[in-house]
Amino acid sequence: MKPELVAEVGNEEFPESFRSGFIAVIGRPNVGKSTLLNQLLGQKIAITSDKPQTTRDQILGIRTDEDAQFIFLDTPGIHQPRNKLGKHMVNVAEQAIAGDSDVTLWLVDISAPPTDEDHFIVERLKELLEAAGELPFLLLGANKVDNLGTVNVEERIGEYVALLSWLNGAKGGQESVPVLTLSAANGDGLDDLVDSLAELLPAGPPYYPSEQVTDLSMRFIAAEIVREKALHFLRQEIPHSLAVSVTEWNERSPEMTHIAATVYVERHSQKGIVLGGKGSMIKKIGQAARPEIEEMVGTRVYLELWVKVLQKWRRKENLLRRLGYLLLRLEEN
Repeated sequence: MKPELVAEVGNEEFPESFRSGFIAVIGRPNVGKSTLLNQLLGQKIAITSDKPQTTRDQILGIRTDEDAQFIFLDTPGIHQPRNKLGKHMVNVAEQAIAGDSDVTLWLVDISAPPTDEDHFIVERLKELLEAAGELPFLLLGANKVDNLGTVNVEERIGEYVALLSWLNGAKGGQESVPVLTLSAANGDGLDDLVDSLAELLPAGPPYYPSEQVTDLSMRFIAAEIVREKALHFLRQEIPHSLAVSVTEWNERSPEMTHIAATVYVERHSQKGIVLGGKGSMIKKIGQAARPEIEEMVGTRVYLELWVKVLQKWRRKENLLRRLGYLLLRLEEN
């Protein structure tokens, strides 16, 4: 749900021409949505990895410029779900489109042709339009232009635009879909993207103070940083089975914060892999995570990591809720 608009935030004043609104960033897994969000904010709030389905929940990022406030909703990759966690992820993305956003930015990997998951996204957009009668204004973000090689960019863009031809003439649709080429990795095209988004946002005062960049708690971000490092070090079959929960946060002094977190896996064999020989793997994960958490917290951090088995947690609604997922009620299979 959107917070209420405020005419003033603290002692800040904003021009009458000020604009503010919500932008849902959607796309299939691993197209660069979280990388784009971090670039737009100028700091890291969303974890990234080369593993698909890294983002599991909506990440809210706030950028305030002189003339506009952009509230970005970085959503999980839309895909064909295989378990209750997957359903939750798709529901979160679709709720951002249908319920909260003023603009939808569909980010695609322009270095590759449309995939089955891109076609799945289009079908879900059609269904959302039919159900709601309208959709937020849609922009197409052609990401990874720095990785095109010999690909003809105009032809490739045409392949994606063709998937949206049904919007023109559809009740509640739009005549055309603007396309912006960009590279989330190196920042190319982001100024044009911000300018285009600003023109589409409704006029009005900001929702958040100008210095605020997210509504996420430090506990949540710390848990996500630990999960990011685990994704980096662990082999392919483990990452999707991982969840991380911060169980203790104790500011022991102005210079030291004690944080305890539990890494959950689904099978006992996975626990041994995450621990590593004589605890070598979990130690490596902690050593990689601690500096980023210290930078966020502003103190030295004593990070204590545990590994526990929570069998089939991705398939059990009560366990998903225990781990902080499923804020939206899922339909049964």
